[in-house]
Amino acid sequence: MEIASKYNPRAVEEKWYSFWLEKKLFHSEPDRRKPYTVVIPPPNVTGVLHMGHMLNNTIQDVLVRRARMMGKNACWVPGTDHASISTEAKVVKMLAERGINKRDLSRDEYMKYAWEWKEKYGGIILNQLRKLGASCDWDRTAFTMDDIRYESVIRVFVDLYNKGLIYRGARMVNWDPQALTAVSDEEVIYKESHGKLFYLKYFVDGEDKYIVVATTRPETIMGDTAVCVHPEDERYQWLKGKKVIVPGVGRVVPIIMDEYVDREFGTGALKITPAHDINDYNLGMKYSLDSIDIFNDNGTLNDNGGKYAGMDRFACRKAIMKDLEEAGLVEKIEDYENKVGHSERTDAVIEPKLSTQWFMKMSDIAKKALEVVEDGTIKFHPEKFKNTYRHWLENIKDWCISRQLWWGHQIPAWYLPEGGFVVAENADDALRLAKEKTGNANLTAADLRQDSDCLDTWFSSWLWPLSLFNGILEPDNDEIRYYYPTADLITAPDIIFFWVARMIMAGEEYAHQVPFRNVYFTGIVRDKLGRKMSKSLGNSPDPIELINKFGADGVRVGMLLTAPAGNDLPFDEALCEQGRNFSNKIWNAMRLVKGWSVDENLPQSEENRTSLLWFESHLNKTLASIEDDFSKYRLSNALMTTYKLVWDDFCSWLLEMIKPAYQKPIDKATYDTVIALFEKLMCMLHPFMPFITEEIWHILGERPDTESIMIATMPKAQSFDENIIKDFETAKEVIIGVRGLRNSKGISPKEVLHLCERGNGGNAFDGIIIKLCNIDGIERVADKVENALSFMVGSTEYYVPFSQNIDKEAELKKLEEELKYTEGFLNSVMKKLSNERFVNNAPEKVVAVERQKQADAEQKIAALKAQIEALK
Repeated sequence: MEIASKYNPRAVEEKWYSFWLEKKLFHSEPDRRKPYTVVIPPPNVTGVLHMGHMLNNTIQDVLVRRARMMGKNACWVPGTDHASISTEAKVVKMLAERGINKRDLSRDEYMKYAWEWKEKYGGIILNQLRKLGASCDWDRTAFTMDDIRYESVIRVFVDLYNKGLIYRGARMVNWDPQALTAVSDEEVIYKESHGKLFYLKYFVDGEDKYIVVATTRPETIMGDTAVCVHPEDERYQWLKGKKVIVPGVGRVVPIIMDEYVDREFGTGALKITPAHDINDYNLGMKYSLDSIDIFNDNGTLNDNGGKYAGMDRFACRKAIMKDLEEAGLVEKIEDYENKVGHSERTDAVIEPKLSTQWFMKMSDIAKKALEVVEDGTIKFHPEKFKNTYRHWLENIKDWCISRQLWWGHQIPAWYLPEGGFVVAENADDALRLAKEKTGNANLTAADLRQDSDCLDTWFSSWLWPLSLFNGILEPDNDEIRYYYPTADLITAPDIIFFWVARMIMAGEEYAHQVPFRNVYFTGIVRDKLGRKMSKSLGNSPDPIELINKFGADGVRVGMLLTAPAGNDLPFDEALCEQGRNFSNKIWNAMRLVKGWSVDENLPQSEENRTSLLWFESHLNKTLASIEDDFSKYRLSNALMTTYKLVWDDFCSWLLEMIKPAYQKPIDKATYDTVIALFEKLMCMLHPFMPFITEEIWHILGERPDTESIMIATMPKAQSFDENIIKDFETAKEVIIGVRGLRNSKGISPKEVLHLCERGNGGNAFDGIIIKLCNIDGIERVADKVENALSFMVGSTEYYVPFSQNIDKEAELKKLEEELKYTEGFLNSVMKKLSNERFVNNAPEKVVAVERQKQADAEQKIAALKAQIEALK
């Protein structure tokens, strides 16, 4: 079999992904095996792959592939989210390009265009995930608005309404004037704003006196219906029972006194605009104040804005301030920094707005969701996110679930001709309920009008782990009983409220058990300057271009090498290059091994036998460490440990130790064992690097195309010999010591040296030391050797008699510098050990480490002094 001299990622990736799909190796059906279920956090149907997706889905794929190799029935379900606001914006833009205005379309006409857009562009991100190697069960691909998911959402809405958990009411909501819809509290992002604090004069009605009121939003004064001061504020006691005139408006409004007012803010007097501030709204309810809405849905002023009607709110701010200054009604203006709410979807500044919306009561349903995280039924990795989760659930507010959009799940409420409404799963049920409610048997479907709003996108994705297995419509079906609850959820911490908490609530409400056991929170991918990656900064590389440049395996390794759970990932393309280099290293190691000629009659040397025993023990010890890392979701550590095992221990040490001499054969026993070890390593690496490991695994075993490493057995840690591992660590230091002497003294690798050892009784790896150091033997001596270079390994001293070409002066200088450094190091250790507080309070192990440092340093100092004396 001819093996390519260079690894070609693109050809290998296309070949094996097609093979996996053709053989349906990603597909899962319920059977007798233990299930391992993961549901993909559904990316927006509008989305394309970005670095956050890359990280999240690489982690999912690692866990899924590993579970599959451990004999579990792995089921990774993919899908996309309909993303109401984002998709509506895309569709409106498409219509505009065709010269069509959404307002000119009926709902049904609009929805046809929306589905057209979805079918054309909605699958891009899932196809991109295939390039990454994602082993999703594509046969199960779902969409939050497909038939099963749509019907599930409607059924849950009706059920929760009937339970009294969903209600319709007029409340202050967060209004997005760009998307023209209400958004929930969790969809508001607060950003630092460099604004102004405007001090305005409110004259007392009937008097030539005024008070100064500070506001950040002078454009809302047309909606002012009171001024509020603190009842204990001595500055304003004289205003009790009086009224003031709203500047520029002329409206006379009452002075109210309430402890809500912060006496330290501004002047301690607060303008009250009940229609445009949640706190003002609450005061308005308390004191029965008028509520004057001055804004249109798009953020322009309505007829209540007087001469400013039709003007954008921010343009109005400038115009009003100009008019007020000319009228002498401005006391002063100061720079002011505060946090302003922005829509998470459109980045528009949120406008508090009094609006009739649909809400879901959250207080009771949230209690169980908190309990299952607090008691450890669901574990967070890292655990620090429990505090964030707890804070939100303990301060939860009712969820505004209606959106003034068409693309989404239309609210299943039908309004009656004479007022009121009914809630039902479909029009037929609605008509039946309407007849019962009104007592009018002559009502027809045409008499009813369905609510035009749709539900919040998160109202469908909170059901995701249940609805993917049809657990809402058929709660006792075979699949929901087998695959639910899922195993692990991998997600970003920024949707812990939007999604994680709500899925837990839905699981408890509709399956009476949690939807997953573990939640792994990824960090934010940042550039090497620490900035969050974004299109606007231009610092976010195209993941597909990275894959084309470095190979999917290289990019996966690059992403995971610095991705500890919950911590931000400082991404650098050099990491992907490191991943690609790792692929090349493995490929070249495979070519080396497969290039050896095998002599079946050649007996195995003792050196080869010992070398293989060492590596087998080291591999099993490493496996135990990796298994521990996976159990604690330390995937980055697990990868780094595997990386070092392959690159350092296997490629750089074992293959060098057993490599036959030039043009000489290798014995069959050694060759077969090396192939078996190489295959084990490929299995260990496969979850991280699926493509190259599949290719090499087939080449090593010359397997038929019917087999796949994907379903091979993941090696498990066996017992190991700690002594042989320690012996080799000593041998390794000796080899490094001799090679270091050669390099520092310019001695040719071809020059055969002699090695003397003082203070040890030999090592099982003497033959390996001789081979890799090119020495004529190891002589055990009782006394120090004169005219020799030396180095220490532990308490054992090694000598290499030097030839005439050694520069004694340079060597003396180097040894004296090393002695000075070591004495300084010993001095710092002794300072710590002479500190009684440290010795008495530090853990015993920590003190023991410091005492060992002292002993090692003292030994080294003695050896260095002896070497210096020998050279003088």
